This record gives sequence, C-alpha cells and structure tokens, in this order.
Amino acid sequence: MIHRNGTIIARYPKDDTLVGYNVAGSEAFQRALAVDGNISGRFTSERLPENKVGAVKSLMHFPILIVATTRTEAALADWRAQTRLQFGAASLAIVVVIVMVFLIVRQLRRQHTAAQHKLSEKSQHLDTAINNMTQGLLLFDSFGRLVICNRRYIDMFGLSPDVVKPGCHLRDLIRHRQERGSFIGDVDAYCARFLDPNSSLVQDTITSTPDGRTIRLIFKRSPDGGWATTLEDVTEGRRDQARIEHLAHYDALTNLPNRTLFQRHAEGLLLEAEGRKFAILYIDIDEFKRINDTLGHLIGDEFLKGVAERLRQSVGAEDFIARLGGDEFAILQDGIESAEDVHALVARIYQALRTPFDCHGHRFSSDASIGIAIAPRDGSDLFDLLKSADLAMYAAKAAGRRTYRFFDPEMEQQANHRRELEADLRAALAEGGFELHYQPQVDLRSDVVTGCEALLRWRHPVRGMVSPADFVPVAEETGLIEEIGQWVLRTACAEAATWPSHVRVAVNVSPIQFRSETLSLKVAAALNESGLDPRRLELEITEAVLIADDDAALTTLNQLRALGIHIALDDFGTGYSSLQYLQRFPFDKIKIDRSFVKEVTRNSSSASIIRAVVSIAADRNMITTAEGVETLQQRETVQNLGCTQMQGYLFSAACPAQEIRAAGVGEGRRRGRGVRRKTRLLQPGCGRASEIAFLRIRDSNSTE
Repeated sequence: MIHRNGTIIARYPKDDTLVGYNVAGSEAFQRALAVDGNISGRFTSERLPENKVGAVKSLMHFPILIVATTRTEAALADWRAQTRLQFGAASLAIVVVIVMVFLIVRQLRRQHTAAQHKLSEKSQHLDTAINNMTQGLLLFDSFGRLVICNRRYIDMFGLSPDVVKPGCHLRDLIRHRQERGSFIGDVDAYCARFLDPNSSLVQDTITSTPDGRTIRLIFKRSPDGGWATTLEDVTEGRRDQARIEHLAHYDALTNLPNRTLFQRHAEGLLLEAEGRKFAILYIDIDEFKRINDTLGHLIGDEFLKGVAERLRQSVGAEDFIARLGGDEFAILQDGIESAEDVHALVARIYQALRTPFDCHGHRFSSDASIGIAIAPRDGSDLFDLLKSADLAMYAAKAAGRRTYRFFDPEMEQQANHRRELEADLRAALAEGGFELHYQPQVDLRSDVVTGCEALLRWRHPVRGMVSPADFVPVAEETGLIEEIGQWVLRTACAEAATWPSHVRVAVNVSPIQFRSETLSLKVAAALNESGLDPRRLELEITEAVLIADDDAALTTLNQLRALGIHIALDDFGTGYSSLQYLQRFPFDKIKIDRSFVKEVTRNSSSASIIRAVVSIAADRNMITTAEGVETLQQRETVQNLGCTQMQGYLFSAACPAQEIRAAGVGEGRRRGRGVRRKTRLLQPGCGRASEIAFLRIRDSNSTE
C-alpha cells in the first residue's frame, strides 16, 4: 500500500526494509498518479532488478494506492505451460496433417496410376476393337483432317500407314487411294460431299471398287462439324443374299423356278392385256415313286434332273417352266393362238420324256399325266386356273396315266361330288350309317352253306344305296378305310359268333389296311371282343396287297396265320396274277374272279384257266370258290371243272344279317333219291327271308 505522497505504508510479503520507503520519484508512480492511480503493466524496481507485472488501483475515499505485482516469470508460467502444450498439440496436429496429406497424396497417386493403367488398357481395348472391326472406320475433324483410322480401312484398300495417319487431310487420303488404284473419279468432287457443312447429317450409300467389290459407306456428321465414316465390304453378303433369293424362288435340285415364282409369273400374265390367251400345263411324272423306292433317292434325284432338262428342251422361248415339288412340274405356254399350239407342245413333251436317257448307269424313259387349263377360258383368276389344271391332271391320271386332258367343267362337278362324298362318309362313320350284308358261300359237293362274305353297304339318306365302287376308292384315298375296315371286322365277327359253328365269315381287307404294322393286333382284338373262334374268320386279300410290298405283306400274313385265321386270295386271275404268290404263301382259298365264270360256258380259254387254277389249288390243298355264279349251267360247269365252292345270285344275293339268320344259314340239305331242285335268279338285294333264292332241296324224309 503506498500513500499518495509516495510512502510505502505496508507490503506483502512483509519486508520491513521497504515500509516507509518513498517512491514518489519513480517513473511508474508518477505515471500512476497521472492516470488517477489506475494502471497495469510491467514494473521495474530500482532495488530489485527482476521484471514484474502488476496493477495499481487508487482507493476512492482514501489517499492510498494499492499496488499488486508479481514476477514476470511467475505470471507467465501458466501461459508458457499452456503455450508449450498448445505448441505440442499444434506440432502433433501438423505431423498428423502431414501424414494425412502424405497418405492422401499417395492414395491419389495410386488412383491416378490405376486410372492411367485403366485408361491405357481401355485405350488398348479400343484400339484392338477398332482395328479388328469388320468395317473400315474413319473419324475426321471439322477441317477434314483425319483423327482416327483403323487397320481394316488400310487393308481394305491396300493403303500405306505412313500416309493414312492422324493429321492426314481427306484429299490426301483419297489421292493416295487413287494412286493405289482403289478409287476412280474426281477427287475434289468426291471430297466436297464430305467437307460441305450443309450436307445431310447421315448418308448410307453403296459404291463399287475397280476390282469389282461392293462397299457400303455410312457417313454421320457430328455437332462440332466433324464426321465419322464406316465402310463395309458387302460383296459376299450381297452374293449370299442373291443366293438366298434364288433359293427362295428356284428349286435347289433342278434349278427350275418353284411354285412361288411360277404363280407370280402367271399373275403377271393375267394383269397384262385382257383377252391374252395362255395355257397352264400341270405335269405329274408317272411311276416316279417306283424308281425312288427300288433304286434309291440318289437315282431318283438324277432322274428328276433328267426330266427337268427334257422339259426345258421341249418348251419355247416365251414359255415358263417350273417344278412344283416332288415329281410335279408346270409349264406356262404364252401367246397361244389355238388348242393346236398346246397339242404341239404336249407332243414335244411326250417325245422328250419317252426318249431314253442315262442316269448313273441306268437307262430310263419316262411318261406323264398332264392336265391343261386355258386362260381366260377356264378361269378368270389364278386360283381358278390352277385349280382347273389340277383337276385336269387328276382326270388324266384317272384315265390310266400316260395321257393328257384339257379341263372340262364336268371335272369340277366330279371333284365337288367327291368332296361331298368324303364329307358324307365321315358323317356316316361317326353316326353309324354303314351296314353289312352277307352273301352265302355254298359247298358244291354237299350243297351246304359253309360261310358268308361280309359286304359293306351304305344307305345314304339322300342318294339311297351308294355302290361300294363309288365310295370305297374315296375311303382309301382319304385314309377312312382304316376306321371303316375296323368297324366291318368287329361287326362281322360279332355277327358270325351267333351262327352255327361250321359257318365262317369272310371279310375283305384293303391294301391300305395291310400297310398297318398292327393289323394282326387289331384282328386279334376283334376276335377277343366277339368271342369268335379264329378258325371261323377268313380274310380276303387281293394281289395288290402283295404287289405293293410282298415281303412286308407276307410277314403280316404269317402273323395272321399264326392266330389260326384262314386267308383267301380274292379276284385271282385279274391284274398282275403271279403263281409265285401261291408258292411263297400257302393260301387256304383261291377265289376265281367272276369275269372268268361269266364266260366259262361260252369261252374255252376261261374254262382252261379255271381248270389250271383248280389243279394248282388242289395240289396245294386249297379251296377254290367260283364267284358270280348266276345260272345252273355255270354252276354245273365250274363244278365239273373241280371248283369246291360257289358264290353268286344263283343261290343268294347279299342280304342283311337278320334275313341270313332267319333263313337258317348252314342248314342246306343233302340230295338223295327223289330229290327235286328249284332255282330262282334274283336281282341284287334281298326281300323277305322266305324270298331268298337258296338252292332248295327236297328229300323224301325232310321238309323243304
């Protein structure tokens, strides 16, 4: 404490030497008084050399100044300690920051290196992709200088990489192409198309090179004025496309136009001047299937090539020839004046086809069934004309093949009739419209009915009774004969199961049915279903079964024989009869065709044929049945010739099952002394059972 006069009144820590000491002359005291006793800062003492810091405060009501000081070192000790701590922390933070910066820099360097590597890798991949493109690639800037060029472009035109490189101007590049012979034309005019900034943004053009290649050029301008161009060699693609188009319109085997191109050409003729006459000829090669089946498809294909060549030689310069498929060809004969022009062409065709030609060591001559339609007489549009030619061709085939027919409207009526017949057949099959009639077969020695032949009948609700000769061929062509034949077999077996045990039932089997490998299984199923003894079933086949594929047919026949079924050869003596069939398979019965029986009393050759057949059959223990016996004279003659059975109107026409049962099938009587015979010839069909024309026999010990 210091009085205002400068005397030290008291001190802490206590120091007696300083109490009473006057400091009025000191600079610090004078400065304190000057500011009314309020001051702070550094203080120095004359007596104590150390520096101090402190503050002076003047009391308000007393003439006393309070002076508080401390050594500078003591005052700054905490600050210095804090400063050292902060400096250490700052140093540590700086070290951490430096380490972090180092780590960040190192990571950035790594990322940069990885990015550079990835960019380099991508650049390599891009270069690889660009240089392995199938198209040539060019990229130009807005000044026409080359930026990118791939290897494909250089190889495509045989250019030098020393010339075609980035910085090369378009004109220099095209001139270089001109020097190498891959460009012909005006260089400046060509370049102007690309350098003109007003040219279209996208161009797709086809150009040709002097060496005959076709190049597709696609040009696309970028927003900055530059452009990219791709060039692709489409020579092979164009050739492949041409080949594909050729294959789409031409037959691969004969190189003739196909059905599509033929119809297109015909439509073109129809669209030309009205009243223009031309002929369409549909040609079906006869017996081609036999060549294919016996000699193989290789010979068959060569045969078709030979046929195609001969047809080419036959037509005129304005005529159009095509292969429709298989063994069917067609010719458009243009500019005809009359039917005589068509007759002349047909004559040339037959002459060419019938001339033998060599085919891999085989000598062939061919023939054909030809259908002809004349435009516009036979149709106003292509569909009608083609249909007319097709109908005429089928008419030629139905007439025995090896001939030709012009379209006649009656052919269409017959075709419509056949379609209606097919539809009615399907309906009859679904609705049970068929029925079976049975014609007895009589033993000529005992006059006993030993069997009945099941004959299919169709009672049409509108047409009445339809002849089997009309509907059976249609059923065979459409495949319905399979289902119809199964119905006949099941129905006949079920009916025969109700007859006396010594009476057989005979069922005709179509050649179409014989193609089925499961025929024997179907027959076994019908027998099992009806309970009929297999020995009472007799299947009648024609020689057509054996002609089609005798090995397969004989296998099926042996399977049926193994079931215990009897096999009869029907209509023997007609068609392609061969004694070899009788040798290869032991038939149980031979049925002599009615054509021989009809002439047996008037024609000695018919009798000789029957006698020969009977002799062969007897030698092999076969039954011989004479079909179509209508008179007593025929009966006596065939019996004298050795036939064992007869079948015909003399005894009975075919009758429904109920009338056969009512007449007592199998109850014929043996003739004895005092026998009286009465025979009545009926027209086809049956009335009441009592009116059936059985051979009536009276015995003195029996009733009629």
